[in-house]
Amino acid sequence: MSEALVAAEVPEVSASGASGARQFWRRLRAQRAAMVAASVVALLVLVALAAPLLTALEGQDPTTYHPALVDSARGGVPIGSFGGISGDHWLGVEPQTGRDLFARLVYGARVSLGVALTATAVQVLLGVVVGVAAALGNRWVDQLLSRITDIIVAMPLMIMALALLAIVPSSFPRPVLVALIIGFVAWGTIGKIARAQTLTLKELDYVAAARLSGWGTLRIARRELLPGLAAPVITYAALMVPANISIEASLSFLGVGVKPPTPSWGQMLSSADVWYQAAPQYLLLPAATLFLTVLALTVLGDGVRTALDPRAASRLRIGTGRKQESKAGKEGSA
Repeated sequence: MSEALVAAEVPEVSASGASGARQFWRRLRAQRAAMVAASVVALLVLVALAAPLLTALEGQDPTTYHPALVDSARGGVPIGSFGGISGDHWLGVEPQTGRDLFARLVYGARVSLGVALTATAVQVLLGVVVGVAAALGNRWVDQLLSRITDIIVAMPLMIMALALLAIVPSSFPRPVLVALIIGFVAWGTIGKIARAQTLTLKELDYVAAARLSGWGTLRIARRELLPGLAAPVITYAALMVPANISIEASLSFLGVGVKPPTPSWGQMLSSADVWYQAAPQYLLLPAATLFLTVLALTVLGDGVRTALDPRAASRLRIGTGRKQESKAGKEGSA
């Protein structure tokens, strides 16, 4: 995809400051689906942050084995109804090991969300730095950085991640490693967006005036260009988070991501593939949680994109009636 096409897909820059932020919140609040998704995401983040407190209230932890709670004669199936649900184990226990499922789910939220957010931060940082440097550099710098970006975009993410994860020593913290690999291998698209948007911004009058005033390149980039990049970068970053959660889950499912005993939703799915008949909750709980998280983040990302660019119609059209869209459009033009 060319830089021009990429630039056409992101919202144009608004020069307003505080008033622009207020308009953004009004447009976002007008989208019921986005607000519901934001509430779900906020709840998931709160659960992840409060994981030690929640497991302390239950009286369990994610790594302790409870062999007395599984039936060894049946291959390790949890004893009791619905996978061993009880007052001591709110969502039952894990087959074979007897580890508490609720504790592993809430601690798995920490890993999955932490990896996704860290990887997104690395992608945004690298993409913006390389994209802005390419747009502001001379012809040779632009060509070099653009070709590097093209190579990064063309790299098969899963294959590169599998290769790198296989050769790094196991002593390196696995969640950190997964986040860094995803971030360093998948920043190319946001780099193209940053370059295309910077090329557009540098031709505007206020940037030319800053250049004529004697400002250096770094000062112009920091004071004039980076604020203008906020809208497209935030828009794309909001859509990158659910994609990164799915990548982490896929790598853990393949056995090269987060390693036991550290809990991860993808790792739980990988272990549950042979238990879907004997203990279906072991498969359904992490799958439903992962699906809900990715769906909520995707809807929220689409809402952020629409709120930042009120002229663009929502892709999902969920809970965004004509009345709300008309109201948000009038506020944006006011």
